[in-house]
Amino acid sequence: MSHDDHEERTLPGADLERYLTELAEFVGLTEADAAVIRASAPAVLKHETALTSALYEHFLKFPATARFFLGPDGAPDRARIERRRHSLGRWLRETAQAALTHDFAYYLLAVGLSHSHRDYGPGGKIPPQFMVAAMSLTQSALAGIFRDELGDPERALAAAVAWNKLLLLHLNVLLLGYLLPPRPASRPSSD
Repeated sequence: MSHDDHEERTLPGADLERYLTELAEFVGLTEADAAVIRASAPAVLKHETALTSALYEHFLKFPATARFFLGPDGAPDRARIERRRHSLGRWLRETAQAALTHDFAYYLLAVGLSHSHRDYGPGGKIPPQFMVAAMSLTQSALAGIFRDELGDPERALAAAVAWNKLLLLHLNVLLLGYLLPPRPASRPSSD
């Protein structure tokens, strides 16, 4: 087996920072893009509460996604939604730093694994198409913020392009969990 064949069959979990760095190079995410992300971060973070609220309210509009946020009585589990909004806000704040560090890469992987391997009440595991769709909703919302907050269409476009590159790198890591088979349940030993 050649080195290239081995790389194609190996998941990048052993060196996610390198994986992200290589993807960043591939999509053309530069240090200039990172500077644009950090410069536009105050406009994004100004709307953190509105963004996170809108995303979860959107999920509740559709039975296919609402099921992940319902309590045993079938009503929205507001405490769970509030915890998820807090987690999404943390992701947004950390994303605004545009850092592709070792720690952040594994934080993203942990988030992806929690969505792909953990059952959520009556909803079960989050299917990957909803991870992709949620990222699309986020990118669209950010484009609107840049249009409204940055004033200059060229600055707004540059911010949207830079954030899109970064968010799709994040999506790559978030989806890695779907490539990993679930761990088999441990069996009691037969002494």
